[in-house]
Amino acid sequence: QVQLVESGGGLVQTGGSLRLSCVASGSTVRFDAMGWYRQIPGKQRELVAVIYSDGTTNYIDSVKGRFTISRENAENAVDLQMVNLKLEDTAAYICNAFEFGPPLIERWGLGTPVTVSS
Repeated sequence: QVQLVESGGGLVQTGGSLRLSCVASGSTVRFDAMGWYRQIPGKQRELVAVIYSDGTTNYIDSVKGRFTISRENAENAVDLQMVNLKLEDTAAYICNAFEFGPPLIERWGLGTPVTVSS
């Protein structure tokens, strides 16, 4: 069974930094894309950053210049380095992975909480 396990969340003051990590286990297939979503209770889950197998990355505008997604080529693992954190970055951060297939297979972690305080 494939599992995505996140780590690295926590409590940090505004302007601080955190590094999130996600490691997949149980898969013999290298994911075509891995990314990080975040969710605030009562709001829609939003894609924060994604990295494709060719190294292409995409970020939502609000984190550009502050967050960096990275992945070791041979690994089903992805990190998210977050600097200059803001109050509005507070959320549960959830790891995501895609196998384009076909069929398209999407996998999710359980999430790690990030709380930014003033």
